[in-house]
Amino acid sequence: MRFIQSISKALLLMAMAMCAQNSFSQDFTSVDTLKFYDALQFRMINKGWNNSETPYFRVPAYLKDSCRTTLYERLRCTSGEGFRFRTNSRCVAARYNLLTNMHMAHMADTGIKGADLYIWDEDDQKWQFVNCNRPVRDYSWKPGTPRKDSIQTKVYVDKLDGKMHEYMIYLPLYDGVNWFEIGVEKGAKIEMPKMNNPRKGKKFVFYGTSIMQGGCACRPGMVATSILQRDLNIECVNVAISGEGKMDTYMARALAEIPDVEAFIIDPIPNCTKNMCDSLTYGFVNILRQARPNVPIIMVEGPMYSYAKYSSFYGKYLPQKNYEFHKNYLKLRAENPKNLYYVDCENLWGPDNEGTVDGIHLTDIGFYWYAQKLKPYLKAIMNGKPVPFQDKVNKPYQEIK
Repeated sequence: MRFIQSISKALLLMAMAMCAQNSFSQDFTSVDTLKFYDALQFRMINKGWNNSETPYFRVPAYLKDSCRTTLYERLRCTSGEGFRFRTNSRCVAARYNLLTNMHMAHMADTGIKGADLYIWDEDDQKWQFVNCNRPVRDYSWKPGTPRKDSIQTKVYVDKLDGKMHEYMIYLPLYDGVNWFEIGVEKGAKIEMPKMNNPRKGKKFVFYGTSIMQGGCACRPGMVATSILQRDLNIECVNVAISGEGKMDTYMARALAEIPDVEAFIIDPIPNCTKNMCDSLTYGFVNILRQARPNVPIIMVEGPMYSYAKYSSFYGKYLPQKNYEFHKNYLKLRAENPKNLYYVDCENLWGPDNEGTVDGIHLTDIGFYWYAQKLKPYLKAIMNGKPVPFQDKVNKPYQEIK
């Protein structure tokens, strides 16, 4: 009798637990249980221009006919861009259509074409990473043939508490999107963010190469511009172009059109030859100075690749490029020292060689150190204080023959 009573009690508890689970949480393993909303209904962040060919391209549409095809195509990537929203849904998901569904050997697909979710943690008062999707690759595709429609879907998290929370989603670093949707449970509220983070208003604008674009972060939130955006609570516009950050005149003119710029950060040396660093730097920076004389400009030196110390060629060539870049900085500063600053390459991606995946492009560790290197300069500009570490760089470098 006692045994039967024990079994009955156990069955009753199991039934109550199942009822509670069905009443208070749902297993969102199928996106059919969700309602999706066009992300453009919410706040888009870290975008420079509002006259792009699509809302997701990072460059003005008029440049399509006046710049190199490869440059324009690579600025269709959504690096740095994201969305802010709030919802009381017990589940948050995303669904989006990739532009190219590309793949690279040295960078994780989660960074190339993934999208990751952050939540504002009320206890820690900071953004906390939640999850990133694992993009589906079309292994059957062959060059020269049409690609299949590459729709990516991810349920980031479920069984949340049903309270209103603030969220942020970052878009792919090395691919673009045709459209992007945010999914929540049916009946849940989803709306514009209430919290002003990143702060609306002035923004930092970054111009550079594949490194600054995000190669080779493991996921979008780990690119340096997004790390700085979260740490400094300010929008950071990523106008870095893989292989094409070559200080083109039309790019300087386009950058000068971006409204409400706190500072321009210029980091082009990895895509430039020694002669380009000598002949293009002055004109590129001077266009920005003439068009926006009151906006600070930070010139960032090129990194020393991990193998430079051991290479008889790169051990000389990389410092020579920096020498030419720095020489033009001194020339510009001699003409007008106001609002012009310089960052040297010392520990640019960390105190050792672990910050890079292939000797050039960065790991997440490298992006962390890169952001830490720039942060004191950016904070000083934001707070109206003297920019640090300028005494050393305001002296001529010794030329390396």
